[in-house]
Amino acid sequence: MNRKRCLNCGHSISDEFCAHCGQKSDTARITPHSLIKNDILGSIWHVEAKFFNTLKDVLFRPGTTAMDYISGKRIRYNNFISLLLILFGFNVLGLHFYEKFAPPETLANDSEIKDFFSKYSKTILFVIIPMLAINAYFLFKKIKLNIAEHFIIGTVSLLGILIIFLLDDIVSLIGLWKPVSKIFNIFDKVIFGLFILFPAVTYWNAFKNSYSKTGLLCRVSILYVLMGIESLTIIIILYRIF
Repeated sequence: MNRKRCLNCGHSISDEFCAHCGQKSDTARITPHSLIKNDILGSIWHVEAKFFNTLKDVLFRPGTTAMDYISGKRIRYNNFISLLLILFGFNVLGLHFYEKFAPPETLANDSEIKDFFSKYSKTILFVIIPMLAINAYFLFKKIKLNIAEHFIIGTVSLLGILIIFLLDDIVSLIGLWKPVSKIFNIFDKVIFGLFILFPAVTYWNAFKNSYSKTGLLCRVSILYVLMGIESLTIIIILYRIF
């Protein structure tokens, strides 16, 4: 077997990557062609492809994505926590542009709700995941996941919600154009329904092979009741304190 030395760490290698440091074995002298193809275009494509593939999987197979990640299949996904912060930033930006372009009468109709979520969005972001994780830990004991693994499922669920919120921001912005406002108002209501249902979709997708349909439906329903009570309690506390 032909073996050579890794140019990064000096260890002997015989495969595509060095087993010691992970660098590719075919590292060669940088040329204008390799700089453009591999370093510039290659890195951009790799980052974008991984980013959008993660978003697609979170949106269309959230529970499976979370369980894959928990089981160790992680190379195809962006880090969920980093992605959470990126999407949160996009949502803040989307809300900013909506408030910038929306007429005063439109903002007046929903100002109280938007002001509340704008003011306490960070608190809501960091509370939803622990709430989902703790509730699911007790409701889905049969799966034998620890609290940190339930935290991952809660994170994926919130990622999906933020993606839907971002779509809603785009729909709301387009809906400001009067000729299409009625159509996009309908889209806005549909998207709001998806936001409400997304955690249920996540847990159903994750555990559909581990429970009967009736058992899973009961557990997901209880999860929603608990989340509703806890969310209402937190909102009341925030209003009274601040």
